[in-house]
Amino acid sequence: MKRRTALALIATLPFASSLRAQTREGVPKLLENADALDSLKTVIVSVDGKEVASRAYHGASMNGSTNIKSASKSIVSALVGMAIDRKILDGVDQPVASVLRPDFPANPDTRLERVTIGNLLSMQSGLERMSGPNYGRWVSSRNWVRMALGSGFAGEPGGGMLYSTGSTHLLSAILTKASGKSTLALARDWFSPLDGFSIGSWERDPQGIYLGGNQMAMTARSLLAFGELYRRGGIASDGERIVSQSWIDQSWTQRTNSVFNGDGYGYCWFIKQMAGEMVYYAWGYGGQMLYIVPSKNLSVVMTSREDAPSARTGYRDQLHGLMAGIISAV
Repeated sequence: MKRRTALALIATLPFASSLRAQTREGVPKLLENADALDSLKTVIVSVDGKEVASRAYHGASMNGSTNIKSASKSIVSALVGMAIDRKILDGVDQPVASVLRPDFPANPDTRLERVTIGNLLSMQSGLERMSGPNYGRWVSSRNWVRMALGSGFAGEPGGGMLYSTGSTHLLSAILTKASGKSTLALARDWFSPLDGFSIGSWERDPQGIYLGGNQMAMTARSLLAFGELYRRGGIASDGERIVSQSWIDQSWTQRTNSVFNGDGYGYCWFIKQMAGEMVYYAWGYGGQMLYIVPSKNLSVVMTSREDAPSARTGYRDQLHGLMAGIISAV
């Protein structure tokens, strides 16, 4: 199949009648055609906990590590839920001031007292964004936590979405300060019963706090292991509970709408209907995707080149189209 023809096919996957056969045999063909997507590195499709198809593209390896970018925000969200389950944190209504007050600026804006852990999880803190045009200046600063807290407000706590890696970094700082352990140490400990899950390199700020919500290296199968944990309702394959069902339910409850595409947003998870099914997905820059479709017992990981945008180029929508085709095929 010519590259242009394949690309057009993937872009219209939800409407391609030839790909609507209700069998899993169609999935390998979909993945073969996905070679038309130049940025794509890997795709893994798992149904009922079993890998039904996988493919690497353009010289990538299934065992290669990828910077999953903002898809790591969903992992930070899971750690927050686990900390709440362990009584390390009080809950989503806990004010960030209860942990981070020493990092507040002198004469702080009174709205800082109203910002909660839940606000950070749903990107509704009201704090000035530390993503987009502010990201470079933020990560060049001497103290990322204090800059995120001291750069002022662009909205009200509990208001509309202000997508910011600063918010998830504050969650990493809260986890570190409340537990007395690094976020990476917590992840390695708490996720240890989860077969196949491993975090590789992970950037830290000048104070040694791991960057909440970006610059985390992971293989595609490791990201799939995390997704499968949520698909199974927080239980590892050996039956041990790692994350509470209550936390997953809270995380997948819509609290605001994405400023990028209007999709729902919960606690660091996007929410969207695809091919008639409710889908919960993590999304990282460049097209690092984890999709969970509970009604189909389906988990899908897609990794991509990390050096190109995925939203304004239409590439993210092409990945959504591929996902819709996979849903139809299983």
